[in-house]
Amino acid sequence: MSRPPNSGEYRVTDQVGHLLRRAYQRHTAIFQSVVPASKLSAAQFVVLCAVRDHQSATIRDIVDATAMDEPTVRGIVERLKWTDLVHVAHEPGDKRHAIVTLSVLGQSAVTDTLPYAQQISELTFGDLNASERQQLTDLLRRISGAA
Repeated sequence: MSRPPNSGEYRVTDQVGHLLRRAYQRHTAIFQSVVPASKLSAAQFVVLCAVRDHQSATIRDIVDATAMDEPTVRGIVERLKWTDLVHVAHEPGDKRHAIVTLSVLGQSAVTDTLPYAQQISELTFGDLNASERQQLTDLLRRISGAA
């Protein structure tokens, strides 16, 4: 096992986890500022897109597609259900096995938000050129195991 670097050389603000967290916070702030008068959070939009992509999704499908933990996904689905953006059906006798589908209102929310989502990605990339954008995306896929 290699020896850790001298603690005097360690700067938390230079660490990949810190930088990823800062980039994600910036991205989320951009989402909230760009999506007009929305009660839809970035996480809710991602869950809606995952449900749309699966057409009828289990909680496990959503967890796998979004890389969020199951309790978080269940909470988001519950909030989306309360706002009539999704329908949730349960297997008879098994309340834990839920099938989630978009409601008409949910489909509209995704369709209406997509142009903003593209703008949000552009703003998040900032002044990176096309090559840098592709390189960043490729590196993030590799780091996240999604390559």
